[in-house]
Amino acid sequence: MEESGSKPQIGKVSTAKMPDMIPRRGARAFLKKCVKQKYLLLMTLPGLLIVLIFHYFPIYGVLIAFKDYNAAKGIMGSPWAGFRYFRMFFSNPLTSHRLFKNTFLIGLYSLLWGFPAPIILAFLLNEIRHSFFKRTVQTISYLPHFISTVVIVGMMVEFSSVDGIFNDIRATFGLERIPLMAKKEYFRTLYVGSGIWQGVGWGSIIYLAAMSGVNPTLYDVADIDGANRWQKMIHITWPTIKPTTTILLILNLGGILGVGFQKILLMYNTNVMEVADVISTYVYREGIQGARFEYTTAIGLFMSAVSFVFVYSANLISRKVSENSLW
Repeated sequence: MEESGSKPQIGKVSTAKMPDMIPRRGARAFLKKCVKQKYLLLMTLPGLLIVLIFHYFPIYGVLIAFKDYNAAKGIMGSPWAGFRYFRMFFSNPLTSHRLFKNTFLIGLYSLLWGFPAPIILAFLLNEIRHSFFKRTVQTISYLPHFISTVVIVGMMVEFSSVDGIFNDIRATFGLERIPLMAKKEYFRTLYVGSGIWQGVGWGSIIYLAAMSGVNPTLYDVADIDGANRWQKMIHITWPTIKPTTTILLILNLGGILGVGFQKILLMYNTNVMEVADVISTYVYREGIQGARFEYTTAIGLFMSAVSFVFVYSANLISRKVSENSLW
């Protein structure tokens, strides 16, 4: 006979084991998905290995920045130096200020002038209705991307010489012929301008792909409402590519201090060193040629931290003012 205080539990299932069951079910579902998509996972394996080998494993080497590195003793066997090499770099304000200034200005100018250029080209190409002409312009604009940096700089040297095409244009307007590559006031213009010419066509591909996702019905409705091309670009096309633009802008802000080392190394000379010497070229001279591995590793680590702050700040601002962000 049951006690008066107890009642039979009908229709209730014990949930004591549910927290243990849910992860198991999730793990089984994940394994099933992996087995089902095993060929796709195998296709991603080479890319994953490349990222691990060339991007994650070398992180171990940042310890050199905090040690008196001795190749015979290895990284772990070398004695600790603390923040000595960071203090060494910032204790020379003339060098550090010049390097930061040049790196930041070249990166900023490349972003201000180079980032909008592919967007503008994509808008212009999107408005072209003649398919043959559109494909021709696209092909011509893509071609410079496949030219190596060495060839690009060689072309710039020829074009910027006293008898080059740039001085021919200057002479047309009555200006003096000068060796442009040897003038420090023209170095940043040549660097940024050649970068735009080389990358504008290739950079427009992703924006054209985003524009292709616009529903054509929206344009038809806009035509019925009497909207012109400019209004359709602003109110239909731009909102479509805005998320893509935001993500790319955040990523580019992270690389604002990662100015192209190879191109500057090929372009600069003693006449333009004051405005052309950036952190990457300084690290090359001191680290590779001077064998000061600890010192240059400390500089590189600091620049990576600054780039991370740029990306994080840009993402935070984007998330606050809009709905688009990386995370």
